[in-house]
Amino acid sequence: MSLAQYFDSVWREGEDPFGYRHRWYEARKRDLLLATLTRPTYDRAWEIGCANGELTRALAPRCASLLATDLHPRAVAVARQACADRAHVRIERMEHPRQWPAGVFDLVVVGEMGYYLDDAALDAFADRLAASLTPGALLLACHWRHDFEGRGSPADAVHARLGAIAGLAPVLRYADADFVLEGWSGDFVSPAQREGLR
Repeated sequence: MSLAQYFDSVWREGEDPFGYRHRWYEARKRDLLLATLTRPTYDRAWEIGCANGELTRALAPRCASLLATDLHPRAVAVARQACADRAHVRIERMEHPRQWPAGVFDLVVVGEMGYYLDDAALDAFADRLAASLTPGALLLACHWRHDFEGRGSPADAVHARLGAIAGLAPVLRYADADFVLEGWSGDFVSPAQREGLR
């Protein structure tokens, strides 16, 4: 089964095939990710793999401008509907790394999509990400740690490759039995430093 066929089968299940709206597991994971953001607001953010837009809606108040992308047209349509009242949010269908937005971002969230890429696509994805980050940008990635149909790379391999992007250093990590959440930045200023506490 191709990746396109896999997502076609997933999105036939309705507007919330991953349970983002009703599972406490997903709400907790979303809250943890939001809590790791190292600044109160970001100028230009990009969420990669937005699915039905639940995290997009939660990120929106923290961003002056937010781009959210997903591969599947059904995901994009549902996310657009979910974020229709947020004029500063743009949701586009893109196949990464083949398609890529212009410009640079001070926050990039790779939301449970990196593990759909095989080794070659993951390398191309990381290389393109490197050119899309402003100095001091935060790159966040969050991935399910278990195997599943459609997975091209293990979560740990995805995070290792993202963490190897030149100029980035690790700034945060959370892992439990089910998912891993990590962040990297160049020229990082911690929240305490930003507020003159050290």
